[in-house]
Amino acid sequence: MTVTAYTLAVVLNVFVLFIGARFLLQPRLAALGYGVPADADGDASAYLTIKGLRDGAFGLLGLALLAFVGAEAEAWFMLCVAVIPLFDTLIVLRHGGTKAVAFGIHFATAVVVLISAGLLFAV
Repeated sequence: MTVTAYTLAVVLNVFVLFIGARFLLQPRLAALGYGVPADADGDASAYLTIKGLRDGAFGLLGLALLAFVGAEAEAWFMLCVAVIPLFDTLIVLRHGGTKAVAFGIHFATAVVVLISAGLLFAV
């Protein structure tokens, strides 16, 4: 179970790093993948950059906690950050995104993050 717990945590953190990089490098495409496209007429680039930096920092923090502090700290981190995809679900639904994206991506991510926390608490 230890290998599974650590592997899932690393994969999730690297995935969040990837999402952050995508928002920095391809912000409008990333916003579309998020489920709420950026307004082409507005200046959403600052907010998309903020999201990219936030996600990248969370991915790095998760990896650092796992590498330098341990499974319990990472488990608490995962438990805390699970609120982000839960609220992303609500954001997508509130702003006209599809239920498939809201639940199939964001809510499912929250569930996987909570499973990861549970596995890490168990090791």
